[in-house]
Amino acid sequence: MTVNTNLESIRNIGIIAHIDAGKTTTTERVLYYSGRTYRLGNVDEGTTVTDFMEQERERGITIQSAAITTEWKGYQINLIDTPGHIDFTAEVQRSLRVLDGGVVVFDAVAGVEPQSETVWRQADRYGVPRISFVNKMDRMGADFNRTIRMIRERLGANPVAIQFPLGAESDFRGAINLITMRAWVYTDELGARPDEIDIPAELVSEVEEARAAMVEAVAETDEELTLKYLEEEEISEDELIAALRRATLAGDLVPVLCGSSLRNKGVQPLLDAVINYLPSPTDRPPITGINPETEESAVRYPDFSQPVSALVFKIVTDPYVGRLAYVRVYSGVLRSGETILNVTRGRKERIGRLMRIYAEKREEVKEIGAGDIAAIIGLKQSFTGETLSDPSDVALLEAITFPEPVISVAIEPRTKADQDKLSEALGRLADEDPTFKVRVDENTGQTLISGMGELHLEVLTDRMIREFRVNANVGKPQVAYRETITVPVDSEGRFVRQSGGRGQYGHVKVKYEPLDRGSGFEFVDAVVGGSVPREYMRAIEGGIREALEGGVVGGYPIVDVRATLYDGSYHEVDSSEMAFRIAGSLSVRNAIPRGKPALLEPIVEVEVVVPDEYLGDVIGDLNSRRGQVEGLEIHSKGMQAVKSSVPLAEMFGYATGLRSITQGRGTFSMEFAHYAPVPQSISKALLQGELA
Repeated sequence: MTVNTNLESIRNIGIIAHIDAGKTTTTERVLYYSGRTYRLGNVDEGTTVTDFMEQERERGITIQSAAITTEWKGYQINLIDTPGHIDFTAEVQRSLRVLDGGVVVFDAVAGVEPQSETVWRQADRYGVPRISFVNKMDRMGADFNRTIRMIRERLGANPVAIQFPLGAESDFRGAINLITMRAWVYTDELGARPDEIDIPAELVSEVEEARAAMVEAVAETDEELTLKYLEEEEISEDELIAALRRATLAGDLVPVLCGSSLRNKGVQPLLDAVINYLPSPTDRPPITGINPETEESAVRYPDFSQPVSALVFKIVTDPYVGRLAYVRVYSGVLRSGETILNVTRGRKERIGRLMRIYAEKREEVKEIGAGDIAAIIGLKQSFTGETLSDPSDVALLEAITFPEPVISVAIEPRTKADQDKLSEALGRLADEDPTFKVRVDENTGQTLISGMGELHLEVLTDRMIREFRVNANVGKPQVAYRETITVPVDSEGRFVRQSGGRGQYGHVKVKYEPLDRGSGFEFVDAVVGGSVPREYMRAIEGGIREALEGGVVGGYPIVDVRATLYDGSYHEVDSSEMAFRIAGSLSVRNAIPRGKPALLEPIVEVEVVVPDEYLGDVIGDLNSRRGQVEGLEIHSKGMQAVKSSVPLAEMFGYATGLRSITQGRGTFSMEFAHYAPVPQSISKALLQGELA
């Protein structure tokens, strides 16, 4: 296989949704109908192509995003199936960063769920055009129109139905295409050959009404069509498709289709919609980076003649071929055997082999061109979010930002032999997963691993045992607290060592100020008159960052602080980067105790869906967990959705508690929201408990 030179025929799309909406099942059907597989994979039976990890097959959930290349009607589709569970949100984030379009899957019974909102917001942030697929139309309680209303109200989107469902629940048998006004009915079990029929007579008036609403919505986005619509002229199918495509790419409309992936109904029209309405690489704006040497902006177009520019968005350790780096190529052509520059680290890397990926299977190719997605074998020093570029014409692309981990567990090897294996396993897993952090507690000497939730850490420790054969003891989950200062404070850091010959001299004056929650750390260089030379700025910032990793209240990392370096002094001979690095860290040690430090804890947004009769008990239970109920809304018949903010520390074991309160009928989902100060009484008890 050679490089695909027809960029118009490439679609880089992701399937995104709330957990259990049917993403993986939909992906399996896409692979089957496009001829990539010859049997239908099933999540419940553990026979899916994209969920190929043992942990995924056992749990019936997607953990890692899986990339697959397939074809439909002469178009190349690079498809990424992403996880729905909030603990694996980084997988969705890094996928959306490199995709051109998205298919958002909704459960026809549950409608828009909390994680649907999260992925929708992430797609908004990256400006990813999307289409929607209302899945599970065959389930009891399925309601196509209610789901569309929820998309409009909860997501603030402008959905437009381009299909009309034929029946619902157990009567669901197909859909009517509102553009061609033809009905597709699925009669055979595999759904491979649907029958095209006329619209049933009893539905004609309803369908015509739905089509009129669709035509009006599409016409509103296009001046020419608006005139035609107002003058009651006929708008052709081609004009409708072209205008709907433009509106989808601009984010003005979201086409909505329906089906039942598990029952093999409605997937082929979804593939047609991917080709008709989602962008090719040339439909997306060119990507802009900066030239790190000149600080000027560098624009990269999806063009083979341009210098190579690619972004590493995922690292996977493969037992057979070693380290795989998934890349999206934005411009130029990557060729196996060539040397390329990792701009982020300033290191040259050699491309060993290039692979087109088909979940855990792969096929080797000689080159990969602009607009395409593939994997590279042979990159040793490149990690997630880093830029690969032509060494002679460099562009640094914007990195991918990931949320900070909120939960930790202590881990220790059982034997001396496991010690080395554990270090290697933790290193490899941290390479793969940017939300997985490893640190050694200075006070206890314990190795702490941190992640996005209990399930995240459970899966990682399970992988350690199975893939890396490490026998380790794992402690109980602990909340990843943070510290901050509450008042501004001036500080000085002076490091002087002078004992005959060359000494060490570094001296800084820094002002530390609290920032808004979630701001992280900010370093400002406000030195005037050259009292501290520019060449030491990076070392000072590095020293400050390092010192902020261990706080003074409970040894937790210090966040939401601005450090403004405004003065200092240096010595012509004795000053060095190391001296200024130490001076920077000393300024933190001197400042924090005087900045009235406070403990912060992670707060999660919790949505509980519960039968009416248990509503009072559930609200009472959330209040007892220091939760704040923020709103109630009717979810479906006889069910209420309770939205609240609760400290993560109070949510351990909530699944069991909710089951017992609601006799197994309540469900909940949660996602990290922000950090907030810990109440004084709890902070005191917590710290005393830690010291005991």
